[in-house]
Amino acid sequence: MKRIGVDVGGTFTDLIYVDGDTFAVYKTSTTPHDPSEGVMEGINQLCSIVGAEREQIDEVFHGTTIATNMVLERKGARVGLLTTEGFRDLLHIARHKRPYNFSIMQDIPWQSNPVVLRRDRHVVKERVTAPNGEVLTPLDKEAARQAVRKMRADGVEAIAVCFLFSFLNPTHEEEVLDIIKEEFPEAYVSLRSVVSPQFREYESFTTTSLNSYVGPKTASYIENLEKMLKNSGYSSATLHLMQSGGGVATGKAAAAKPVHLLMSGPAAGVQGAIWASKLTDHSHIISLDIGGTSADIAVIPNLKPGMRHLLDTQVGGYSAMVPMIDIATIGAGGGSVAYMDDGGFFRVGPRSAGAVPGPACYNRGGMEPTVTDANIVLGRLGTELLGGRMTIRPDLSRQVIEDKLAVRLGQSVEESSLGIIEIMNTNMIQAIEKESIRRGLDPRDFALFACGGAGALHACSVARELGIRQVIVPASPGALCAVGLVATDLLYDFSKTEMQLSTKPDIARLAKDFALLEQEAKTRLQEDKVKEEQMSLQRIAECRYLGQGYELRVPVEQGEITEQTFQAITTVFHRTHLEFFGKDYQDTPVEIVNIRVEGIGEMPKLEAATIPAGSEDPSEAYKYSRDIIFKLDGKIDTYSSKVYDRSKLKAGHQIQGPAIIDQMDTTLLVEPNCVATVNPYGIILITIQ
Repeated sequence: MKRIGVDVGGTFTDLIYVDGDTFAVYKTSTTPHDPSEGVMEGINQLCSIVGAEREQIDEVFHGTTIATNMVLERKGARVGLLTTEGFRDLLHIARHKRPYNFSIMQDIPWQSNPVVLRRDRHVVKERVTAPNGEVLTPLDKEAARQAVRKMRADGVEAIAVCFLFSFLNPTHEEEVLDIIKEEFPEAYVSLRSVVSPQFREYESFTTTSLNSYVGPKTASYIENLEKMLKNSGYSSATLHLMQSGGGVATGKAAAAKPVHLLMSGPAAGVQGAIWASKLTDHSHIISLDIGGTSADIAVIPNLKPGMRHLLDTQVGGYSAMVPMIDIATIGAGGGSVAYMDDGGFFRVGPRSAGAVPGPACYNRGGMEPTVTDANIVLGRLGTELLGGRMTIRPDLSRQVIEDKLAVRLGQSVEESSLGIIEIMNTNMIQAIEKESIRRGLDPRDFALFACGGAGALHACSVARELGIRQVIVPASPGALCAVGLVATDLLYDFSKTEMQLSTKPDIARLAKDFALLEQEAKTRLQEDKVKEEQMSLQRIAECRYLGQGYELRVPVEQGEITEQTFQAITTVFHRTHLEFFGKDYQDTPVEIVNIRVEGIGEMPKLEAATIPAGSEDPSEAYKYSRDIIFKLDGKIDTYSSKVYDRSKLKAGHQIQGPAIIDQMDTTLLVEPNCVATVNPYGIILITIQ
């Protein structure tokens, strides 16, 4: 099966071609005005390089930031909200919880930049009651019709329908959907009972509204990309998109629930890191994915990614109550801008120069110093990137760092460049400490997995400061998100609020609800033409102790739901709580808050290719030497460093730092007092001495 993975980043679009154990990687500049242009250019070029006929491509896997960027840049659709009378201002009131408790100047995004403007929020009389979803007040259909007409006349593009307790009884929302189809058929519509059928009104309402906010443009982008693939000759290719929870969905499914795409790219990177780490002896890793705009950090013990709690899944300050792999993102990338702030402090990021104009050395009009410019000045990056397709101007890097930083700081250009790198590294070190130590995990027990276009440039310094002794650099670090895309199965998540106590179990209801969700999952997979033998279902219960406000995910065994099932859930929850918090409370009742079923459609496994074996001597891969500037033990010095061609390295080769390893999609920096060893799969393991 011939597959292509495409990950669109802030600066570059990364692609990988896979056919059995045949791999090919390609990298091209992102086209911010229309990402699909860069996607199609990259796919076409990649097929030309490998000699693949376009009609032979079976699958295209895509990681995209289009939904994320709409939220962050406040460029989504104009959304209208139809809700229960009395709940018009729920999106504004939220939970009376401010991001910073003691700041009187803080920006509260859901109030200053609401997903739905107040004038576009409409209410109707209707009421469903808990706990059984009984109808207390029938829907006022005429009022709903008038509200839909008003939204259409006002220029609303998408509608979110969020009724109280609709997760218990969706009848009223379904009736409104019929009205919208009659009165406003071109509107993009999201129902709370479909998008987020769970309790917690504020988070559920916001998630549904976000789905409509990003829906029209995301759906249009997916539809246009599918058309471009067909029109360009990829007649057999099926488009899949990475979701925040770690699996892929078909284009149709992703367009229906685009809120699940908000962490699409970073999730693919974690999946790629897990796949590549299985080819080493390391089972505990911290992935550091540094791109052009940001750095994504994930702590992955036992190669099993954690999931964020649904109350912590936020994007741009808005709650998005959908499954997300636990990834921390900070504004630290190759394009991060270095500057002096108004208080005279030397800072790096989070603002990025992006793809256009990009760093000054790209010669595209960039007039601010960036991390990439600093790496150029220090000799850590060469003058040709992307396999020679991009020529770099070191003189522009020196000039912009001197003008904007060195003169003001009273330093040499080299000292200012080292300062940029140190600040960049410190930002990442602090983020890794936060993500590991706060959970009781010692980073020294992990290997640092370096990926992204700039990950391998900074990994040795970051690892040394954290006390980490081993760095893993995969074969295609700059395209690892694309690798993760083709290494991932189809995954759909279906959930239902349950609210059952372990002291009063309703076995019949739990069994019925799990069966309902499993049928939804099977139907979705069947629509995607997944064969029965390739389907699998995973049950999950989200549990808490009675009186708690947060839940933990607990796996539930397959088979008949019995009293023993309830007991097993309780036992596993006690153990999980102990692992997370260091305490458990065996005598306190356990509450099953939500249940979930993940429907998995198995995709062809990604096969790992091996490379030829060689001796320890890597001289056959040697290219030339160049000077690199380091600051060791407080002293700045220049080291003559060998440069190697990674494509010529063989298994068993060892490289003593300082050295550079060049490849098309990234540059590896082996710092002094470090040794790099190539394993049979072409993965480089750097030991910090």
